[in-house]
Amino acid sequence: MKLDPSSDLYKMRHSAAHVMATAVRRLFDDVQLDIGPPTDEGFYYDFDLPHRFAPEDFPRIEAEMQKIIAEDQPFERIEVSRDEALCMIREMGQHFKVERLADIPEGEAITFYRNGEFVDLCRGPHVESTGRIRAFKLLSVAGSYYRGKETNPMLQRLYATAHPNEKQLRLYLKQLEEAKLRDHRRLGRELDLFSIQEEVGPGLIHWHPKGGRVRALVEEFARKEHYAAGYEFVVTPHIGKADLWQTSGHLDFYKEGMYASMDIDGQEYYVKPMNCPFHIQIYKSNMRSYRDLPIRYAEFGTVYRYEKAGVLHGTLRARGFTQDDAHIFCTPEQMQEEIKAVLAFCAHIWKTFGFPEISAYLATQPEKAVGDPHRWEQATAALEQALQASDIPYEVDPGGGAFYGPKIDLKVRDAIGREWQMSTIQFDFNLPERFEIAYIGEDGKEHQPYMVHRALFGSIERFFGILIEQHGGAFPLWLAPEQARILPLTENQLDYARELADSLGQHEFRAGIDLRSEKIGNKIRKAQLEKIPYMLVVGPQEVSNRTVAVRSRRQGDLGSFTLPDLVARFSDEIASKGLAQA
Repeated sequence: MKLDPSSDLYKMRHSAAHVMATAVRRLFDDVQLDIGPPTDEGFYYDFDLPHRFAPEDFPRIEAEMQKIIAEDQPFERIEVSRDEALCMIREMGQHFKVERLADIPEGEAITFYRNGEFVDLCRGPHVESTGRIRAFKLLSVAGSYYRGKETNPMLQRLYATAHPNEKQLRLYLKQLEEAKLRDHRRLGRELDLFSIQEEVGPGLIHWHPKGGRVRALVEEFARKEHYAAGYEFVVTPHIGKADLWQTSGHLDFYKEGMYASMDIDGQEYYVKPMNCPFHIQIYKSNMRSYRDLPIRYAEFGTVYRYEKAGVLHGTLRARGFTQDDAHIFCTPEQMQEEIKAVLAFCAHIWKTFGFPEISAYLATQPEKAVGDPHRWEQATAALEQALQASDIPYEVDPGGGAFYGPKIDLKVRDAIGREWQMSTIQFDFNLPERFEIAYIGEDGKEHQPYMVHRALFGSIERFFGILIEQHGGAFPLWLAPEQARILPLTENQLDYARELADSLGQHEFRAGIDLRSEKIGNKIRKAQLEKIPYMLVVGPQEVSNRTVAVRSRRQGDLGSFTLPDLVARFSDEIASKGLAQA
């Protein structure tokens, strides 16, 4: 959940960032300061200094922070004029702060906060004194370009966290350790699911056979569910003329996120960053009547967006990814039921993939917005009424909508308690006007339909990374790329092992065979490390009895099964999606 700036936790973390900066300036020479904000997980501060931080420095910095907390220094707010602020910054020799001062709009109060000998340009808020800071821990150090621009100096960012008490800190640190074990980048490499090849380029995902199998299963399930929910799948080009992106507004408002144009037959084209304009073109390809609506288009559409190198993060943040995009075109009368259906659809899909804890945020009209105010009121009311009719808890984010429409953001909580921003249900009053889309109403006149963007997974790549971390790479049976591995004791059982694999394949189960001349213990251990759901051991007795000794990844030895019994077990587990067995 996003940290509330008025909350005690926000104030404590913000204050802890100042205490950390105070400690760094006490311990090291020639320290230049940039910013030190609180975050949803803790806080950080960006520094420029000759010394290169390392984890070995953390105990020393933490000890100095404890001294500052014990001194119980009050946080004093100092409001000054712009000229006075500039003089103070120059006297302190903090050149990064000069630019930060220039960012403050004219007429807005300019404030510094003092604790002990430390003074920082800051709008606050803070706790009353350093003694109010409770449990904290330095976590890591990373490079960070000043103001996020790669042409600017590289600063050192110290990450830390702070919590109301030691118990909550311990729980958070335990969660971090668990998150490291579940890191999708490490598991993707160890389980041979995907890779990112520097020879090709950062942020571009290569799906290996096992990862490709999981992706195919996810898409196959999603397609089936979409068709059942009344969607039709479309496929659109990867590039489009500049005029298209000019009409959509992307070249005016999103060009920095688009890749360079290309010349084709003397005309300018761009690789698509979004699928929306293409779906609109399909809608416009025919005259539409109110009888045709609602129209629901869905697509697994691959898009390309420029992301700075520093924010790329495995499959969770990439430069090329496949959105599970959908666009709904409906009449005002259909709007309410459509939103209810989308919410129910999203909840069903998330629960099926093992994410039962879902929450929502309703983002309403910002100060600057396009579209008829009446439409904003209608759309916002439809979103809220749909949320009220669902079992999904929600909060209102006043003014948090996009300039082109209100939206619902859905978040899910994973197996170790982390919250992920996932599905979005977004009204759009901008594109229907820009592209002049219409339908013929009952009155025989043209009307503009309501248009809803809906991304369920967000992107297949991002969802895949979250899915890996949710299950720690141990996918449930229905999603496992290899559902069972047959382990013959000796070469004498190879023919029977191959017969078993063929029989399971005929029932559409994915079974492999360990052909190595290894002891059975080593074969079992390898299958466990590769997180295979079932290990099927066959020796002379199993060949003679036409059975198999079954071992579960989760439950251990299950005893002897005939092939029909094994097929029945697998079928039942897959039919229920087997989430409890993951």
